[in-house]
Amino acid sequence: MFFEQIELRGHIIDSLLLPKVLDEILTRGGNFTIREIQVGKQRDDASYARIEVYGHSPEVVDDIVRHVRQQGAEVVEQESVRLVEAPADGVFPPDFYVTTNQKTFVHYRGQWLEVRPVTMDCAIAVDEQRLQAEAVKFAQVQKGRLIAVGHHGIRVAPRERPGERRSVFEFMGSSVSSEKPKSAIVREVAAEMRRARESGGRILVVAGPAIVHTGAGEHFEKLVAQGYVNRLFAGNALAVHDIENALFGTSLGVYLERGSLAEKGHENHMRAINAIRGAGGIAAAVAGGILRRGIFYQCVKHNVDFVLAGSIRDDGPLPEVITDTLAAQKLMRARLEGVTMVLMMCTMLHSIAVGNLLPAHVKTICVDINPAVVTKLSDRGTFQAVGLVTDIEPFLRELTEFLAAGESPAGPV
Repeated sequence: MFFEQIELRGHIIDSLLLPKVLDEILTRGGNFTIREIQVGKQRDDASYARIEVYGHSPEVVDDIVRHVRQQGAEVVEQESVRLVEAPADGVFPPDFYVTTNQKTFVHYRGQWLEVRPVTMDCAIAVDEQRLQAEAVKFAQVQKGRLIAVGHHGIRVAPRERPGERRSVFEFMGSSVSSEKPKSAIVREVAAEMRRARESGGRILVVAGPAIVHTGAGEHFEKLVAQGYVNRLFAGNALAVHDIENALFGTSLGVYLERGSLAEKGHENHMRAINAIRGAGGIAAAVAGGILRRGIFYQCVKHNVDFVLAGSIRDDGPLPEVITDTLAAQKLMRARLEGVTMVLMMCTMLHSIAVGNLLPAHVKTICVDINPAVVTKLSDRGTFQAVGLVTDIEPFLRELTEFLAAGESPAGPV
């Protein structure tokens, strides 16, 4: 996205100059935001408008500016971003700019540089030699690196809204409530997943252990086997209880088919961890015939990339679990490349953590039995997330049925 600011002065309303300029911007492939407007109160009073013009290339913006100038518009001189050196490793200068999850640009040496990656709660570092702007965390900044401060020379491109009519999917985002047409919403989610797969997009699933505890694991396995899961982010618990179920038929020591406690069932998850550690990891356990079913068996079989981030609660943990939180966050951020849709299921903390890494344009669905989970996700900054309050087992069962049936509602999400 590239920007210029223009000003209009005089009788811009009664002469229809303002609507003509706005029409010129749209006709030539651009868009606009009216940053300031002052309307004359009397017939002889002049009016004023300051308009931000933006387009997808500098050529588009230049073409627009050239034509609106002919109608009396004046170009506002753009301020450059203010840069200050980081005073120490891991420390930003005072008044550093804090990023959002929307596309951001900095104006430097006459150019608008796009800040990559799009991540909230970061600072912006500018590389003078390569003319690049990067969103950086505290751990990534070294003493002397140039960091953007203040708000001058920084622009945020708002997320574009689709022009089509409101769909059921959009309706999900209106509020968090259990009183929503669940079947219609699940059908819409299935259709969006199908569109993502067919268009070459990547679907990330963020999942918690309740998927196994509720008996929904078999439905999740179908999603993986059918190619609807390209990435999986989870913690130690999901993998441990999935493997416990695969080896012993239990989750938390309870037989999932009968709902009864197994004798010494409380030991099963520890024995599952030991079996995988003894095999050398999950992939090795699959290759060695130790692990023959389950979610992670399907992930290995279908080459689904998974990232398991650890916590202080973990038993074991499994060999694949990353216990360094910064290392886990770094790997998760790298694995988000190319992700176009995220499905978050029954894990509040992991969902919020991943939500903080997501750009606003990534379609995000959060499914949980607790409405507070969806609310907290939005409150923490992932405003694009839409939520469905329901139990995970019927949701996944119905989702796999719709995907298998190939149903698709009218209109894109």
